Amino acid sequence: MEILKLGSDGPRISLLQSVLKHNLSLYKGKVDGIFGKQTLAAVVQFQQQYHLRPDGEVGPKTWAALLPYILGYTEYTVRPGDTLEALAKAYSSTVSAIKTANPGLIPKQLQVGETIVIPFDTPVVLTDIPYTTQALLLNMQGLKARYPGMMEVSVIGKSVLGRPLLVMRIGKGAKEVFYNASHHANEYITTPLLMAYAEQLMKELSQGDTVAGFHAPDYLETISLYICPMVNPDGVDLVTGYFPEGSPPYEQAMALNYPEDYPFPSGWKANLEGTDLNLNYPAGWEKAREIKFAQGYTRPGPRDYVGTAPLSAPESRAVAEFTQAHDFRLILAYHTQGNIIYWKYLDYNPPHAYIIGRVLSAASGYALEITPSQSGYAGYKDWFIQENNRPGYTIEAGLGENPLPLSQFPQIYRDNVGLLTLAALV
Repeated sequence: MEILKLGSDGPRISLLQSVLKHNLSLYKGKVDGIFGKQTLAAVVQFQQQYHLRPDGEVGPKTWAALLPYILGYTEYTVRPGDTLEALAKAYSSTVSAIKTANPGLIPKQLQVGETIVIPFDTPVVLTDIPYTTQALLLNMQGLKARYPGMMEVSVIGKSVLGRPLLVMRIGKGAKEVFYNASHHANEYITTPLLMAYAEQLMKELSQGDTVAGFHAPDYLETISLYICPMVNPDGVDLVTGYFPEGSPPYEQAMALNYPEDYPFPSGWKANLEGTDLNLNYPAGWEKAREIKFAQGYTRPGPRDYVGTAPLSAPESRAVAEFTQAHDFRLILAYHTQGNIIYWKYLDYNPPHAYIIGRVLSAASGYALEITPSQSGYAGYKDWFIQENNRPGYTIEAGLGENPLPLSQFPQIYRDNVGLLTLAALV
């Protein structure tokens, strides 16, 4: 593991700062990814509290001590005289949260020597950091431990670099819906959007029968919500700085870049081989190729190259195969930006698609529109509608230039939480 110390920078530092700030209340500075004097002081204070060598460097021992606060839970071995009430108070948790994390636990019959999960009363998903595959894996682990009876995680394929494409399933009902995000690398803000929503959804379902203010008492029994929060992990890690300058993935992408046209790596949308994943589905792919070639996108690069053939990219192929293996009655594909919901593909008009689109538009305040012709082919939403004649929507969240600043996240979340809930319930 790389030792984090004074002068270090990058998304790992942002993760460290966010945990020290929000979960441990030891850091009061900005989450800016720069290991400065304030970060150093917070790390030293943490090390002193946990009886570690106070050298201000985050090596294996300090990281191991921080890890429970990153994951959002600790494992505890029951001792004589323990009660859930006392443990909840000692670990800033709640009895309800402990019971949710330990299905089958009998509160009045705790067994001495058994290991239980104790969630902390802090969110697992951090939304003020440049989100990376590392953050995603840690968040998945934390949520799985806190909500084991509600959530399953599976691998549906691999990226160009062989990294897992993860899907979480919430609920076990017959009505299947599918949400995905980060087809485009520099639209990665959509990944913590879906992850934060998943956390809120499971927390509210564990506490009662409403979700984001909507009555949903039978959600877990009637609905199976599948979420693929990061379709393009290699590309996201390039944009967010997880791959440092000079690393093989960075250099691989740099060799494909058009430096006169796009900032690097912030302008990167494609996968690491330079294929735009949302132009790689077999729905008018030949038309998309014609349009994009005419625009000059004739070879692999940061954006708008359609690939050598439909589903030539491992990421889009995995998502397509996963979709074909299920009976999704509705899908949402998250992108940025524009505060727009695109609902049609060519002349396809799936039953109730427009009505549902109006509901989603009203819930979010986003305009319901038809995809512009120059962008209306070979996308995931297009292919889903073509293959299934069921409602599919591309959600363009937020406003501005990609990648959107993380300062927009709170507003984006407020706009979409009702939409995300209603899409599963309609």
